[in-house]
Amino acid sequence: MGKTLASVHIKKGEARVLKAGGLWIFDNEIDHIDGQFENGDMVNVFDFDGYPLGSGYINTRSKITIRMMSRKKDTVVDEAFIEMRVRNAWEYRKSTVDTSSCRIIFGEADFLPGIVIDKFSDVLVVESLALGIDKWKPVILEKLKQVLAEDGVKIRGIYERSDAKVRLQEGMERVKGFIGEPFDTKVEIVENGVKYIVDVQDGQKTGFFLDQKYNRLAIHKLCKGKRVLDCFTHTGSFALNAGIAGASEVLGVDASELGVAQATENAALNGLSDRVKFIAADVFDLLPELEKKGEKFDVVILDPPAFTKSRNSVKNAVKGYREINLRGMKLVKDGGYLCTCSCSHFMTPELFTKTIREAAGNVHKRLRQVEYRTQAADHPILWGNDESSYLKFLIFQVCDEK
Repeated sequence: MGKTLASVHIKKGEARVLKAGGLWIFDNEIDHIDGQFENGDMVNVFDFDGYPLGSGYINTRSKITIRMMSRKKDTVVDEAFIEMRVRNAWEYRKSTVDTSSCRIIFGEADFLPGIVIDKFSDVLVVESLALGIDKWKPVILEKLKQVLAEDGVKIRGIYERSDAKVRLQEGMERVKGFIGEPFDTKVEIVENGVKYIVDVQDGQKTGFFLDQKYNRLAIHKLCKGKRVLDCFTHTGSFALNAGIAGASEVLGVDASELGVAQATENAALNGLSDRVKFIAADVFDLLPELEKKGEKFDVVILDPPAFTKSRNSVKNAVKGYREINLRGMKLVKDGGYLCTCSCSHFMTPELFTKTIREAAGNVHKRLRQVEYRTQAADHPILWGNDESSYLKFLIFQVCDEK
């Protein structure tokens, strides 16, 4: 890494995202590049007038051509620099969340753009999404193991889940598999007093959604002695939290047979099989059926997958969110509770709340907001990096108009 870095010069008036606090420079913002480089290399970045903007790694095959590693002039990105970033990330988690299972590195929001590392008990799961950070991946993992070991945390295995489609846009192959020695990929974790078997090999994304940890905790006080419906339950997380909190009856629904099988296994693990049941069904089909039967619940939870992953599909997503919230509200008893969320960055808080308001108007329900929450603190929201802010979680009391 000792060679002279190429210099990237930005067009006048560009690099707005970077100047607002973000870490990305797009292909159409670059005026010219001096010097030799290969994709994935570090480069120095200068504004149109020669003012130094820092350094990052380049990939001309990606629309996000440069992801910044440092905003300081003359910073050398080496093993010591990586260790500093990793150590800062771990120290931050120790101060803000339960670290038994948590996201230790959240890409741009931890100033290590393009890489995500989750810790499930004594296993790490890594997802690398950009070429430049991929080159640093072995060093990041080595430094992370070292920093954790200093706190007596011994990592028994690492699994890679770099199988997202977005890698193709970087000109990279999708990969998954063990980094180092193989191990049992069914990992038991405990969160909010609930035990789960996390399938790091075949589960969605990295195997489990840690970002809802404290939102799951927030429903505990609503569920004691109550009848609860958990839609898009995945591996049963909200349903099991309702069960542990003392719900009298919980129904969890997911379209994935695998998810339902894992959720059922998790219910047994927690001794909740008598009160927490799961079925595989399409939520959009099931909710009208439950309504026809006259079913009512004290608490309805809606935790759908992102209905939109791009700006272009936002309109259709709004329809999906409106429909699901409208159906959910109809199943809530008068004075009961609706917990509803969106994990799409493109579904802005304003648009999401507007959509819920419209759904409530359509079914003549009055909503009283109990809480508005976002993602857990191990998924920090970096101001200036809008993509790091994505999860909206709202709890409402649903009242009939009288």
